[in-house]
Amino acid sequence: MKAVLCKAYGPASSLVLEETADPVAKKNEVVIDIHAAGVNFPDTLIIEGKYQVKPPFPFSPGGEAAGVVASVGENVKHLKVGDRVMGLTGFGSFAEKVATDAMRVLPMPADMDYVTAAGFSMTYGTSMHALKQRGELKPGETLLVLGASGGVGLAAVELGKAMGARVIAAASSAEKLEVAKAAGADELINYSEVSLKDAVKELTNGQGADVIYDPVGGDLFDEAVRCINWKGRLLVVGFASGRIPEFPVNLALLKGSSIVGVFWGAFAAREPQVNLENFQEMFRWYSEGKLKPLVSKTFELNEYEAALNILSTRQAVGKVVVKTR
Repeated sequence: MKAVLCKAYGPASSLVLEETADPVAKKNEVVIDIHAAGVNFPDTLIIEGKYQVKPPFPFSPGGEAAGVVASVGENVKHLKVGDRVMGLTGFGSFAEKVATDAMRVLPMPADMDYVTAAGFSMTYGTSMHALKQRGELKPGETLLVLGASGGVGLAAVELGKAMGARVIAAASSAEKLEVAKAAGADELINYSEVSLKDAVKELTNGQGADVIYDPVGGDLFDEAVRCINWKGRLLVVGFASGRIPEFPVNLALLKGSSIVGVFWGAFAAREPQVNLENFQEMFRWYSEGKLKPLVSKTFELNEYEAALNILSTRQAVGKVVVKTR
């Protein structure tokens, strides 16, 4: 099979596309014939050795995939050869086949195509866990989403609306905000033109947001902690800005607020049944038309460098997907 390989840490340009041996399923694994693979910000980190997961060399990036089950390990009972599936692989999906833990693989909804499914697991799985389990978002509360046009941000906008929240979308350009508006955002903030803190305070009558979804970090986090409501929850999702911020704990005291970490991969591994229930609910919302995943760009497998660079330069709108067949 063909696979994009990382043989030493470096930028996307250092990766190579080569023929390699087909994977074999272990007892608790399935092998998937990949039709499409999602591209995510962690993919840009893992190839440079900056992610918490560090696979042995050589490895393929690509943390999520959709395709058809080619073989199953002897302990796998809930999946069979020929099933259309989607799942979180962690790495290995920039290839024509991948072997992965069967418990991290779900049957695809009948009304979902491979490209959509390939970009669904990580962004929607992360955002659903963030808003439901970690943020405990309630109907009628105000949700502020930073980086609202990116993969996880746009998913958070849609899920926040599906959960009955008032959603304020914040992004760095008018074009990005139009994407968030189309996804259902109630209010828009262009934080390249105005103060995020002042704009949120103005939109909430001085109260601040009840839940803040932050995949950006850096300077925006510094502003976000100053526009949070009493008993608000600030969800730490990622650091796309490149700077991991520090939190002045006196602000938590003054607002009775919480800084809550979000690590969906660990949650899915530790609480697989709850994760499955999250996806079952999201699949219902997808079938009802409440979730409309946006895949803005697709690339062929040999265009992996361009696909990864869109993420590393923060140009992505919605999801970017690599097609393998």
